[in-house]
Amino acid sequence: MFDSLSDSFQGAFDRLFSGGKLTAQNIDEGLREVRKALLEADVSVSVVKEFIANVKESAVGQLQVEGVDPSQQIVKIVSDELVRLMGPIDTRIKINNERPTVIMMVGLQGSGKTTTTGKLAKYLVEKKKKKPLLVAADLQRPAAIEQLHVLGESLGVPVYSEQPGEKKKGLTGLFSRQTRAAEVCRNGIKHAENSGRNVVILDTAGRLHIDDELMKELEDVKKLTKPDNIFLVCDAMTGQDAVHSAKQFNDRMAIDGVILTKLDGDTRGGAALSIKAVTGKTIKFIGTGEKLDRLEEFHPERMASRILGMGDIVTLVEKAQEVVSQKEAEKSATRLISGKWNFEDFLGQLQAVKKMGPLKQLLGMIPGMGSMLKQVEFTGDELKPVEAIINSMTRKERRNPELLSGRTGGSRRRRIARGSGTTVQEVNLIVKQFKAMKRMMGELGRVGDLGSLMTPGGIENALPQLPGGKALLRARSRGPKPKRNKNKNKRKNKRKRARR
Repeated sequence: MFDSLSDSFQGAFDRLFSGGKLTAQNIDEGLREVRKALLEADVSVSVVKEFIANVKESAVGQLQVEGVDPSQQIVKIVSDELVRLMGPIDTRIKINNERPTVIMMVGLQGSGKTTTTGKLAKYLVEKKKKKPLLVAADLQRPAAIEQLHVLGESLGVPVYSEQPGEKKKGLTGLFSRQTRAAEVCRNGIKHAENSGRNVVILDTAGRLHIDDELMKELEDVKKLTKPDNIFLVCDAMTGQDAVHSAKQFNDRMAIDGVILTKLDGDTRGGAALSIKAVTGKTIKFIGTGEKLDRLEEFHPERMASRILGMGDIVTLVEKAQEVVSQKEAEKSATRLISGKWNFEDFLGQLQAVKKMGPLKQLLGMIPGMGSMLKQVEFTGDELKPVEAIINSMTRKERRNPELLSGRTGGSRRRRIARGSGTTVQEVNLIVKQFKAMKRMMGELGRVGDLGSLMTPGGIENALPQLPGGKALLRARSRGPKPKRNKNKNKRKNKRKRARR
């Protein structure tokens, strides 16, 4: 997420601090790099000008303050300005206490509106304990109604829909087609009242571009249903196109907030940095993946931290709390520190990590890990070989890892390798790293030094002891592995044969 922008900011900071002393001249040089980075990220020109002016004014002012580390202060100034640009935090959904709360989803075709409707329904069920009803009001796109029914079925959320009917010819048919969506929405709200649902989400139609026909249909729906919330769904990867469409939608529909989709594939971040400044409407949620649980509340300070390569520990902890209860976490930590941790515990942790999201996304939230992941290729299947190896062990072997090191350890490891479709060397590596991690965590627990992982260099120092950590460090190293001297090995083999 925002990889290109993060790299550019890091390059600008390196230029700022390369001279050892912060001056007005290298501030100008660094901000020139920042300006270039923001423009390449497709941020609005007016937003870039205001951003640079504010940062420069604050930065020059800090040169006169004694006792303050200028480099750290510059990073803080940029972070604060990013937060101001994208903020404030506003993830509220207006609740109607007199009738079902109506949420109207609008946006262009292809922005992910229908999928986001399903994600929002899941969010309301799990986080807000609501009982939503989805209304299929997109009568334009083929299979839109079927798609919403499939999403509703997977979530256990009911869907209200009506068949579009035949389209009449001429202006009469066009007019009927426009008002038909509004009638479906009104009927859906009545159905929600009769069935005891307290939230109605209207999945309206989109177009490839904004036109009067689309806006007339949406205005009809708004007039007839009087929605409590109008959320605009924008594709973050379209950059300034998303910003322009957001402004046009806001001018006609007076939207209440924006939901940015496909943010996990956006390396630039132009839409996220511009949309609030241009429209005046806050970003409510962000979509960070295709799955229905990949919808996050938008927090500007956390996003600024990610952009500046400082990770996002708060979101990482929240994700962990969603899949692991406090009681389970305490039990696992106690077993780990006391030395009773085994492969069954490890497998449970791996499965919990998979539920939290893609591995690269999770590692990127850890401070200091972002720069280490640049040269690592992630396929999404990194944990499968480890799972296969553990699942190929017997219950006794999982509960007592020492069995893999005894006299029968070699034959056991060969059997596990055959059963998991891996090599003995891979099994050996997992067992070795598991033991090292178990030993390291036990030592850290005894001395109370778990906080050292969050210190500068703490992650890098601990990484070689973690499963897969050595491979990660090798992948980020600049140079290739040194080649073995084949001739030297051949000479050794000849000498051995001659002795025999």
